[in-house]
Amino acid sequence: MKRFFFIGTTAVVAAMSLAGCESKDNDPVVETNDEVILHAWSWSFNTIAENMHLIAESGYDMVQTSPAQTCFVGEDGGLALFSQEGDSVRGKWYYYYQPIDWKIGNYMLGSRDDFKAMCDSAHKYNVRVIVDVLPNHVAIDHTAVTAALDSVVGGHENLFHANGFTDITQWNDRYECTTGMMGKLPDVNTENPEFQYYYMKYVNDLIACGARGFRYDTAKHIGLPSDPTDEKSERNNFWDIATGRDSIKDITLLYPDSLFIYGEVLQDRNVKELEYAEYMDLTASNYGGALRNALNNHSYHADNLIEWHHPVAPAQLVTWVESHDTYCNAHESAGMSDELIRQGYVFLTARQHGTPLFYSRPAGSTRDNYWGNNRVGERGNDEFFHPEVVAAIAFRKAMSGYAEQVVATDNGAVIEVMRGNKGIALINISEEAQTITMPTTLPNGTYTDKVHNTTFTVADGNISGELAPLASYIIY
Repeated sequence: MKRFFFIGTTAVVAAMSLAGCESKDNDPVVETNDEVILHAWSWSFNTIAENMHLIAESGYDMVQTSPAQTCFVGEDGGLALFSQEGDSVRGKWYYYYQPIDWKIGNYMLGSRDDFKAMCDSAHKYNVRVIVDVLPNHVAIDHTAVTAALDSVVGGHENLFHANGFTDITQWNDRYECTTGMMGKLPDVNTENPEFQYYYMKYVNDLIACGARGFRYDTAKHIGLPSDPTDEKSERNNFWDIATGRDSIKDITLLYPDSLFIYGEVLQDRNVKELEYAEYMDLTASNYGGALRNALNNHSYHADNLIEWHHPVAPAQLVTWVESHDTYCNAHESAGMSDELIRQGYVFLTARQHGTPLFYSRPAGSTRDNYWGNNRVGERGNDEFFHPEVVAAIAFRKAMSGYAEQVVATDNGAVIEVMRGNKGIALINISEEAQTITMPTTLPNGTYTDKVHNTTFTVADGNISGELAPLASYIIY
């Protein structure tokens, strides 16, 4: 990787990916990631279908659903995102992360017919559906597992690893991590051929209905070939089966070369990112933490945002400012405003690599009321189609093939992402207006940004202008 450093009154840090990638004639010369994912968190299948035109018009290439399999029915089947004692509507969003069978449809998000109708709508708008899948565990109440599933795997006890009811205590121990019980969720024997066969029938049914990708929840808890095996298992071959390298009985993953598959391999101790990356793209969890740190400090210089904090190539990373797991965590994104989160999204989207995931916060949510309208199935808030976000997505696609350079003002308040000499994104991550004069690759002239119709001037290799607090400007 070739690096360039601007020295002067403004920018301190800049980077351009790939040696020899400068273009004097403005021709695209490098590989880029151009797609964007909308995480329609807790939206029902019908709600996603009803909003597919808006998803497509906003520029999203993929929409990620919450888990589609049969799930544990808790809180009397209530559909609150999160209820507490005395609430009129009860429920917990995370019940759909507690499987009791692997068939399409659950009480929280909709039926198999609803799922297929959603996929049909997505196909009409040229949007790909990604499904959150989780073969790693079952519901806390494992007795709720269906009799049909128990029968298929050869009895209830054969559904689980020998170590599957033992709590993980040493998270850096790969045997514990891949066979033990995480958060009181009994660990499935993912190496059992009967389970693999049953699970792959579910996955292929999702594809037959129109799914074109998967997000593997708790992926780091499913063993790799190099990991120790459970005493019930001969070899750790789940990922070879799940990604279409091998078949199980007469089943092979449908259309493996056309699927977008990534795994929740949260970076921690003794996690084999490079080996997981042989099978799928991975979540850039440490980069998300670095970005939130910079945003919360309102300074690009508060952390290293050029490096991806990951051993895997950035083209294989799914990036985010926040996810459904960080949304309410006090040490992660619980206190971050919609406006601040949005600027982080624009930054990720403007960059050359990574596949940005836009997490849809609940409708009506505030930092004093995380759950907002507090209903599973409803559309999230309007941030996913905010004009700044939509403009950033359009910019990403228009900049296909153009290398990035990133610079920031001395105070770290304003970040500029340049893509060749074709376009730039200016992002004010501070809560105060900023007056800038900073290096740019744009030719001399006067420019009007695509969002706010604000005018900027370029002269002698510098761009000058005014930026409102927590606002982004897209120029190309």
